[in-house]
Amino acid sequence: MRKDYDFSRAKRAKDVPHLAKLQAEVAGKTRITMRVDNAVLAAFKARAETSGGSYQTMMNE
Repeated sequence: MRKDYDFSRAKRAKDVPHLAKLQAEVAGKTRITMRVDNAVLAAFKARAETSGGSYQTMMNE
């Protein structure tokens, strides 16, 4: 193994199609539509209001 490597000709992951796709899949979020009971939504919103967070984030955890 070398001590120093020359990265002057290296490409960024976003410039290599299959790496860019993998990176996007891991890092991103997907928008969905989901139906929940009104009581469930109200409970998440109430908990988010008291804790100062977002109810969507709480549902995602």
